[in-house]
Amino acid sequence: MRRDTTPEFIEALARGLDVLRCFEPGRPAMTLSELAAATDLARPTVRRILITLEQLGYVRGDDGEFSLTPRVLDLGMAYIRSQNMWDLAVPHLRDLVKQTGESCSIAQLDGSDIVYVARVAVPKLVTLSVTLGTRFPAPATSLGKVLLAALSPEELDRTLAEPSRSGIEPAHRHERAELGTVLSKVRARGWALTDEELAPGIRSVAAPIRDGQGAVVAAVNVNAHAAETPVQTLTEGHLPLLLGAASAISADWEAWKAHPMEVVTPGAGG
Repeated sequence: MRRDTTPEFIEALARGLDVLRCFEPGRPAMTLSELAAATDLARPTVRRILITLEQLGYVRGDDGEFSLTPRVLDLGMAYIRSQNMWDLAVPHLRDLVKQTGESCSIAQLDGSDIVYVARVAVPKLVTLSVTLGTRFPAPATSLGKVLLAALSPEELDRTLAEPSRSGIEPAHRHERAELGTVLSKVRARGWALTDEELAPGIRSVAAPIRDGQGAVVAAVNVNAHAAETPVQTLTEGHLPLLLGAASAISADWEAWKAHPMEVVTPGAGG
């Protein structure tokens, strides 16, 4: 059944994307039957999609099972490159890492998840691996709280209604009323803190990255291990440095958006 009645909507493309999205943590390889069941599409339709994706290099078949190839990363990296997020952010993140001794990341909201789009890491004892493209449930992260706090009440309700596609069960799941109180506090003070809500041992503080109109376009954080870094160190030592980095990244973001064809020297925004 078509999910959109407008004549411009390409249902075949939507079905192809549905197949790609079926490959999640815990399901790196799937059979034709499994993919048909997961997408609620007919087996012949899924078969034609898989043949097309295989010929394009996005999927490989082996002994009746199909899996994604590294070429799929090109789709996500095209978004990152088009936004110039990495080039803009990485010098600031490196400076922040040098100042704090902790890993620092930038993420954006995708449904009810955050997705990492830039990161500079240091070797630490952590319980969850994070790379570009990693997604976590937004309410359980400092990055997610900053991004959720920027939404209108209607947008927030729609976002939270979407199921997470991270495959992660957070250590603490907020009730809706509790989350509302937390987000109100984030809006009031302009930053967010999480303490072992996503997973044991992980605590972080995050701040918004804004465009020239003040809209939140991303969030940046300092991530620490609870056994090594007290909350007080995060809020009193690292937070002022984080807020400075967020301001600098915001300025460079706006400079690039205003002149997308020009090369912007990171740090030139102040």
